Amino acid sequence: MWRLPGARAALRGVRTAVERHSRAEAATETAAGAMERAVVRCVPSEPKLSLSFALADGSHKNMQRDQSEPLGRALSRIATNALKGHAKAAAAKKSRKNRPNASGGVSCAGPGPEPAAACEPVVKLYYREEAVAEDVLNVDAWQDGAVLQIGDVKYKVERNPPAFTELQLPRYIMAGFPVCPKLGVEFGDPAGSLFRWYKETKPGAAEPEGGGPSSLSPSSPSPGWTETDVDERVYTPSNADIGLRLKLHCTPGNGQRFGPSRELVSVCPVEAGPGTCTFDHRHLYTKKVTDDALIRTVSYNILADTYAQTEFSRTVLYPYCAPYALELDYRQNLIQKELTGYNADLICLQEVDRNVFTDSLVPALEAFGLEGVFRIKQHEGLATFYRKSKFSLLSQHDIPFHEALQSDPLHKELLEKLALYPSAQERVLQRSSVLQVSVLQSTKDSSKKICVANTHLYWHPKGGYIRLIQMAIALAHIRHVSSLVCDLKWK
Repeated sequence: MWRLPGARAALRGVRTAVERHSRAEAATETAAGAMERAVVRCVPSEPKLSLSFALADGSHKNMQRDQSEPLGRALSRIATNALKGHAKAAAAKKSRKNRPNASGGVSCAGPGPEPAAACEPVVKLYYREEAVAEDVLNVDAWQDGAVLQIGDVKYKVERNPPAFTELQLPRYIMAGFPVCPKLGVEFGDPAGSLFRWYKETKPGAAEPEGGGPSSLSPSSPSPGWTETDVDERVYTPSNADIGLRLKLHCTPGNGQRFGPSRELVSVCPVEAGPGTCTFDHRHLYTKKVTDDALIRTVSYNILADTYAQTEFSRTVLYPYCAPYALELDYRQNLIQKELTGYNADLICLQEVDRNVFTDSLVPALEAFGLEGVFRIKQHEGLATFYRKSKFSLLSQHDIPFHEALQSDPLHKELLEKLALYPSAQERVLQRSSVLQVSVLQSTKDSSKKICVANTHLYWHPKGGYIRLIQMAIALAHIRHVSSLVCDLKWK
């Protein structure tokens, strides 16, 4: 891990303090009659706001209301929903009473008057202990810290708290390989969020939970699970975890406050890894991130899945590979571990599937301080990652070779010469190769910029002349971008 030990210890101390405070606060609220939570999401660029809360009958309500709507209409709708929820709960209770009992008879509530029909509950919104007028617009009424009252139940309004918009664990988990959850956080930041990992006490000990995210109270018991000592975003299973499923408890945060906690359970248990890999020896030389004065760069063609699963690949290109070794889920684990172990500042990747970029590479490399850009070709594309602590992205330039050759004045002379050979020209223009140029600026010295070019030239052994033409186009554009953005002078 590239974090400084002191900073890591400090962050762990903050997490522990926050969790202790949350438990103490929860205990105090329980003793004093805690308010429920009503979460409001209100974004200026969207016409509607969302309101989420749980009614007394246990049902969960998610409402969408116009921001420009008067508060009174929203409160009236909440009252109607509460009344419907009460009626459903009463009907369910009556149905249970009339179910056959164990002796074969029917349970009956007995003679007596029917319960009075429930009336619509009083619904009010308070801010600073004063009722909010019903003609106030929703966008102004639902403020952070307001109190929503539905009958006898009070809700504390939380406006735009940190929340997960996406939460996903990889399907295939191997011992010795880092597990990097895919996260999307709104009004927060993964760096300001809390993570805690659990594993089953024994295979199958925990009840299946579907592998999807669910709510979880920080103080709720977790039978069948044991807590690990890992409280970071990335967890690397050991051989002792083989056969056990993993669970991630996470709380979104932004450094100032925290949102509702969620948890994920892995779909499959941890499987055995392949043992020592060839890149493990290379990692011995790249244990740490380089100093600011140095840049470590990695370039890697990771073989797109669309090419790995063809009959030609299995029988001609990679006949020495077992079928499982060409499967994408298996290869992604190896690619993640190899790339993160290099502690690189710049990573240029070729033959990257779009789903591999979004679901595998971004979560894994983001957890280790890297951010990436992607350019699709036809079935796959290029990806360039840079270390956020060292660089910021100034601009991105994607240049399809065949389009640039035909339309860019930079290549007018080259196109005229190529036109003398129609057959060769046609083959060059049929290629979908792309040049990806990322202009980065140093975070330590804004006067320092770097132009990073990433491409995948035509691969065929007999296509040497095509590669030369593509290289000529690439160099012309690199020089042009460098002179414009980085103010570099080429000789």
